[in-house]
Parts: sequence; structure tokens; C-alpha cells
Amino acid sequence: MRLFVTGGAGFIGSNYVRHVLATSDDAVTVFDALTYAGNRATLADVEDDPRVTFVQGDICDRAAVAAALPGHDVVVHFAAETHVDRSLLDPDVFVRTNCSGTNVLCDLSVEHGVERFVHISTDEVYGSIEVGSFRETDALSPRSPYSASKAGSDLIALAYHETHELPVVVTRSSNQFGPYQFPEKLVPFFVTNLLEGKKVPLYGDGLNVRDWMFVEDGCAGIDLVRREGLVGEVYNVGAGNELTNQQVTERLLALMERDRSWVEHVEDRKGHDRRYSIDTTRIRELGWSPAHGFDEALERTVRFYLDRRDWWEPLRSRVRNR
Repeated sequence: MRLFVTGGAGFIGSNYVRHVLATSDDAVTVFDALTYAGNRATLADVEDDPRVTFVQGDICDRAAVAAALPGHDVVVHFAAETHVDRSLLDPDVFVRTNCSGTNVLCDLSVEHGVERFVHISTDEVYGSIEVGSFRETDALSPRSPYSASKAGSDLIALAYHETHELPVVVTRSSNQFGPYQFPEKLVPFFVTNLLEGKKVPLYGDGLNVRDWMFVEDGCAGIDLVRREGLVGEVYNVGAGNELTNQQVTERLLALMERDRSWVEHVEDRKGHDRRYSIDTTRIRELGWSPAHGFDEALERTVRFYLDRRDWWEPLRSRVRNR
């Protein structure tokens, strides 16, 4: 089987490519625009595999997608603008990539008879929830340009299923962390700051809650949905590790042998959702469950950034200060 993986040079996409190569005989075409968060070095350990082909291209470029897509059986669509802070400053690019780009991919996937279209989304499309957990059938209530553009892309993909019978499945994942994450997100940003002797900025009171999932578990869940998920359905993928940003920060400080004097409380982000929580019954019924505990996965992640300064140091100049 031939997989067309958009955004495969990014964080989750590259880890997904590794998962596919390690668990199947499938061939993978990585289609990536190599924007600030896309990096060929992220794929250095797999690019010599004869099953891997790399194509640099923008999902909004219809001609580029039309040239690269034919002959593939499955599209796994990771490519997206993903950082909430950036979406507050430059929302146009989020709507362009996440909505227009998804539309181009869906339209051409219909034209070329793709057998399955896996659309990768986020739990942020549901918005914040004080108690309980969101199910896949709950209404979407995004509260940032990023999450709104992802909600729009979900609806575009699902609409193509309804109108054109494109065999779409959607995954909505919780906060993933692990190796090769661009150092603007909390875990790699804090670790690399500490390695450079800088304090870590914690928004507001630090009590915003997220469900933290190791990227290897997330990729296994996505791939299971790719293979066995019901067409037209949405699957929440989360590990159930609901922790405040402050708790995650404290664990990182302990692993890095730093005390709380290294934390700087900064003004909270606009529209900062208080708590994300998703019900994962549907994907667990397919047979998925996370294989890694949070503390073990966090230690492995910190070790990656300690050992791979050659990977992240060249990227630090692209990181916006919080």
C-alpha cells in the first residue's frame, strides 16, 4: 500500500512515518512544504529507506498536489499550522493552510480515487470543558484562530465524505509530546530554554489542564484508525494524563535538576482554554490503549533534547518568544 503523508517532515508526521516503516511493508511519500516547523533533518534516519519518497510541496498548491498524489492508496493528512500563539498574530495563514489546503487535498483525492483519507485534527476544536469529557458527537466550540481553522478543516473533510463519498476518517488527538517536536511547544521550549540557561515562562496561574500523550502512542492510535476505523467517523485519541501546565513544569524542572526559581509567571494568553478532556471509548473499542506512562515518556523526551542539540539548536532562531 502507498501512503501519501502530508506534513511528514513535522513532529507528529515524522513520528508517524517511523511507525509505519517499523510496523508494515507500506511505502510512504512525504509531502511537506518545509515551512519554519518542517525540517528534512527530522527524517534523516529514514530517508535512505527505499520505501520513503520525499516531495517538497504546499498542500494549497493544487498543481503540486495533483502531480504528486496519483498512484497513492491512502492520504494521511497532518500538514497544518498548529501553534495557538502564532494564530493570534497571523490568522490568515492558518485559514489558508488548514482550510484551503484541506479542501485541495480532499478534492484531488476524490478525483484520483483515494481509498481512505485520514484527517488529523485536535481536541482543541471542542473548546474548554469544566467537568467531564468531550465525545466525538459533541458540538465544536473552538476559541482561537488555530482551533477554529482546524474545526473548519474537519467539517470540510467530513463534507467531502457526505457529498462525494470520499472515505474519510478523522482523529482528534490530545496534546502530544516526544522527540522531534519543534521547540515552540511547552515541553521542548522549556527543556531547550533550561539547557540554554534561560527561565521558563508559565502562562497565568499555570493551572490550565491538558491531556498529555506520548507521540508514539498517538501515532499508533492514528494508524489503527487508518486501518480499522469506520469511514465517516471521528475518533478521539488521548492518554488520560490530565495534568496542569504547572505540574508538567515541575516534572521538567525535576528531570533537569532545576528549582522553581527558573519559572517566570507571565501574562496569560488571550482566550486561553482552561481544560481539555476527551472521551476515548470509541478508539479503545478498536483495541488501542497507550503503551507509555507519562513520566517514562517525559524522561525519554528530555533525553532526546539533551542528546540531540545538533537537531534543535539550528531551529531556535525560528521560535517566537512567549
